[in-house]
Amino acid sequence: MTLQIDLIDETNELTESDSNLIKNLLNYAAKEEKVEDGTELSIMIVSNDEIQKINKEYRGKDYATDVISFAMEELGEDELEIKGSDMPRMLGDIIISIDKAKEQSIEYGHSFTRELGFLTIHGFLHLLGYDHIEEADEKKMFKRQNELLEGYGLER
Repeated sequence: MTLQIDLIDETNELTESDSNLIKNLLNYAAKEEKVEDGTELSIMIVSNDEIQKINKEYRGKDYATDVISFAMEELGEDELEIKGSDMPRMLGDIIISIDKAKEQSIEYGHSFTRELGFLTIHGFLHLLGYDHIEEADEKKMFKRQNELLEGYGLER
């Protein structure tokens, strides 16, 4: 199982090890979630300033957040679904603030690697339709996050 991952580090702060973690973790989670081979997604690493701009523009919230996901498979009002038999599945985009990942790793008392993995999986599950608005959905999503992180070996 291999995803087609477009990883863009706008901060130039990710190490090769960090980049490999993101790609390997996403491929592991995709296999566990039975995502079709060749499915595409992008992941962007940005600063707090950049994610704050995105959060304000697209969500109307004027503050830096840790991760934002834009799912391609969620159709908005008046949007048409585009499908073709020869087109790969496109999940969408995950945007992670490297600054928030660093801050939260200290705040929660675990490694930057664990926090980066957590944010990656959290964003990925959103692309697959998981959500945490309702309490029951939150329990389901957070349980699955923990299963994937522990299964990959990224425990607290």
